Amino acid sequence: MTHLLQNYGTRIPLTITHGETVYLYDENNQKYLDFTSGIGVMNMGYSFEAGKAAVKAQIDQIAHLSNLYENPLQEAVADALDLGGNYQAFFANSGTEANESALKLARLIKPNTDILAFEDGFHGRTFGAMSATMQDKIQSGFEPLVPGFTKAIYNDVDSLSAAVTSNIGAIIFEIVQGEGGVTPITQAFAEALKAYQKQGVLLIVDEVQTGNGRTGHLFAFEHFGFEPDIITSAKGLGNGLPVGVMLAKQEYAAYFSAGKHGSTFGGNPLAMASAKAVLAALKSPGFLAEVTDKAAYLTTLLTDKLLGKPAVKAIRNLGLMVGIELGDDQSVVSVLTAARTEGLLVLSAGHNVIRLLPPLVITKEQLADGVQILEDIL
Repeated sequence: MTHLLQNYGTRIPLTITHGETVYLYDENNQKYLDFTSGIGVMNMGYSFEAGKAAVKAQIDQIAHLSNLYENPLQEAVADALDLGGNYQAFFANSGTEANESALKLARLIKPNTDILAFEDGFHGRTFGAMSATMQDKIQSGFEPLVPGFTKAIYNDVDSLSAAVTSNIGAIIFEIVQGEGGVTPITQAFAEALKAYQKQGVLLIVDEVQTGNGRTGHLFAFEHFGFEPDIITSAKGLGNGLPVGVMLAKQEYAAYFSAGKHGSTFGGNPLAMASAKAVLAALKSPGFLAEVTDKAAYLTTLLTDKLLGKPAVKAIRNLGLMVGIELGDDQSVVSVLTAARTEGLLVLSAGHNVIRLLPPLVITKEQLADGVQILEDIL
């Protein structure tokens, strides 16, 4: 008998005991090459010594500090996240919390208007974030949802045009729909969104999975020339410690006045120590260029080795965020199981898609090892 609720379904019968570099080890010391990064969290891998040292040093000083007091670590992390000196930060503990704060801020800026989201998007499972997550499997059973949300089809300019009425105050979207099947935004759709921003519609970019170097930039929206009104990020920011952040343009900062929002643990010293170390590594000379180079290498490998296989329908990616769409007669679950048996951990996403999120510090040789396993089982 388990003492845990079964909201995660039947868990994989695997007990992970420790990790080193880009590998995880089970209780029998079996080694697994990790192409999941803990669902996009462990971007710096499992031997990020600078992060470990920072957290160890911080816990010896103080592990928790109320947000009643000034916090230089929060200031340092906010400064490192700020692009061009235009944004101010609110720290939370997860991507969902960051998105909740973004939705609340949008309501304050644009009162009595609706927020547009997209089919197959994912923004979290708390009520506001869930109401913006236009997937039946996420929303079912929780009605009535938070009112004031409407939807359109992602990457469909005509659907977007029909949905953006005079009552739309904000649009929340991902640069790559991760949970929805690893679908990158098209340039045409990005330009359409920017046009509505010029008309006064707020753009909220959910970078929970795509941010923190995953696509070769600090934020994925940089590929498409966006200047978002609000940005959210989490996952890889803490490299294992729970942290989320909402960044808002300075012109909107006054809307989050005292008492409008808060978090007991948001921006706690341990999370900030880790985030500061992560951002320092991301911004070190050549790091993001190496991510871009490794992403190009992985894309070439996957195209050469897998795209011609009958089981593979399409391969999509932006940086080191990859989706391998299988044919309708293929079972993602069976592929995940076979890969695990061969020592490779991969994820599922969307409709029959294998999702790859390897740590950013992975080597080309390790990428080739993982692709070889996928080639053998597909």
